[in-house]
Amino acid sequence: MSGHGFPLAAGLVILLTGVLCAGCMSPSVGNVGYSNQSIVIDITHTGEPLDAYVQVTVYRLANLTQEQQEILYAPVSLVPGKNTLSVPARLEHGSYKLYVYIISNGDRKTAVIRDITV
Repeated sequence: MSGHGFPLAAGLVILLTGVLCAGCMSPSVGNVGYSNQSIVIDITHTGEPLDAYVQVTVYRLANLTQEQQEILYAPVSLVPGKNTLSVPARLEHGSYKLYVYIISNGDRKTAVIRDITV
């Protein structure tokens, strides 16, 4: 008789996981690059349309140190699928570390660190 309860228990776990994670789909940051005096960010979003903004903190890497250059902000309206955002920035030739945050309604949805060379 103990074998008959397993499918029911497994079904309840799957159902509860689905209910608890409904709306938990966070955007994810893919490739980040620099082109035409802009930081170009690929964002994949799997949830409902989302109005947010992206914060990019730019650090220049030189002589085994990193120095904060600037903090950039850009609004974004994410739709399901791939979204590409261009954030105007004037970066000199060199290596940079970018801290990219997606924020909506005061909540950080995603945070990543990407290295680029200009």
